[in-house]
Amino acid sequence: MTEAITKTDTLVVGAGQAGVAMSEHLSKQGVPHLVLERSRIAERWRTGRWDSLVANGPAWHDRFPGLAFDTVAPDGFAPKERVADYFEAYARKFNAPIRTGVEVLSVVRNVGRPGFTVHTSEGVIEANRVVAATGPFQKPVIPAIAPKDTALHQIHSAEYRNPAQLPTGAVLVVGAGSSGVQIADELQRSGRQVYLSVGAHDRPPRAYRNRDFCWWLGVLGEWDQAAMKPGREHVTIAVSGAHGGKTIDFRELAQQGMTLVGLTQAFKGSVATFQPNLVENLARGDENYLALLDAADAYIERNGLDLPLEPEARRVFPDADCIKNPILELDLAKAGVTSIIWATGFAVDYSWLKVAAFDEAGKPRHQRGVSSEAGVYFLGLPWQSRRGSSFIWGVWHDAKYVADHIAIQRQYLEYREAAPLARPSPVNA
Repeated sequence: MTEAITKTDTLVVGAGQAGVAMSEHLSKQGVPHLVLERSRIAERWRTGRWDSLVANGPAWHDRFPGLAFDTVAPDGFAPKERVADYFEAYARKFNAPIRTGVEVLSVVRNVGRPGFTVHTSEGVIEANRVVAATGPFQKPVIPAIAPKDTALHQIHSAEYRNPAQLPTGAVLVVGAGSSGVQIADELQRSGRQVYLSVGAHDRPPRAYRNRDFCWWLGVLGEWDQAAMKPGREHVTIAVSGAHGGKTIDFRELAQQGMTLVGLTQAFKGSVATFQPNLVENLARGDENYLALLDAADAYIERNGLDLPLEPEARRVFPDADCIKNPILELDLAKAGVTSIIWATGFAVDYSWLKVAAFDEAGKPRHQRGVSSEAGVYFLGLPWQSRRGSSFIWGVWHDAKYVADHIAIQRQYLEYREAAPLARPSPVNA
C-alpha cells in the first residue's frame, strides 16, 4: 500500500519562539503551512536549561507584540517554564497548525518538479518551501582541550540543572557569558568553591538611571546594528535577570569568594593552565560597561529627560587577590575540583537539511533569512538581520520579513500569461 503524502505550501521546522512567530506571520499572509516540532512547543525552555533560569530581559521587552505576560510584572523576569507557557498560549491565540512529537529526518529538493520532499518520523510531506526555525542552540560544544580524566565530572551548561546534581567538591566553570556567570553564581551561593574562567565579554548594566539596559540599547539604536563589529565574533554578553535582575560585576563576585582565572588554555594531567589575560578581559568589560553609561548620560542631557542620577553605578569594587595575582596554573586535584561545567556555546546542526544552502563551515548562506537556495529559509539565527535578532521580539520581526518574502514569491508563481491580443484584420487596399 502506498504511503499517503501530506502536501503543504510551506513547512516550518521547529516550534520554539522562531517557529511560532513564523506561523503567525504566514497565517496573516494567508500562506498554507505546517509547523513540525519533535518535542513540545518551546521544549528547550522547559528541559534544555537549568532549573532556576529566568529570561534575561524584562517581561515588557522579551515578548511578542500581540500578547503580554499575564502573571509576570512588566519589569519582572519570567521563569523559564512561564516563558514556555507563553509561547504555547501565543500559538493557541491564532490556532497555529503545529504538530508536536514529529521529527524531521531529511529534506531534499525534488528533481524535475518544484518543491521539496520531507521525510519525517510520521511519514512524508511535500512542500514548496521549507523554513528552518531550529535556532542556534542545537549542538552543545565542548572544546577539544577538555581533559580525558574520567575522575572529573564534566558536563556542558545545557546539561546543568542545579548544584545538587554535581558531586561534592569545587567546580571550574569555563565561560563567563550569561549562562556561565549565572551558573557560577548559583553554585557559589549554594556553598561551592567556584573557579570561573573569564574570556572576552561585554558587561552592560542591568539597569541605569531607572531604565533597563534593554531600553537603553533601544533608544540608543544599538539593537538595530546590522552587523557585528569586526573582532567581536567571540565576545559573549554577561547579563542576567536572576534574583530580580542585577548588574554582573566580576570584581564583586571575586570579593564574595569566587576565584577568577583567565581564558582556559590547556590541561595536562590534573593541571589546568590559563592565559594571562584576566586583567585585560575585565578591563575591556569595564570599558563596555562605562561606554554605555556615558552614552546614556549624553542621551538624557540631549533630550532633557528627568531621570535620577546614579553615582553608585560607577563604583569600582577593589581587586581581590585572584585579580592582583592571577592564577596561571591550577592543580584541579589539589584544589578539590571535581566538576567542570563547559559554558562554551553551541554549534548549528542542519544535517537533516540536504540542500546547497551552506558554506564550507556548514553555516547557512542567507540574506536576512532568505537562503541562497531558492525555497529554503532560516529563522532564529544570531544577527540574522540585526543585533536584536537573538531576542524574542527580534525573531518576531525577522519572521515577518521572511513571511513577506514568501508571500511575494507566491504572487509571482500565481502569475498566468495573459491571452495574446487579437491581431487586427488587414485592411484591403
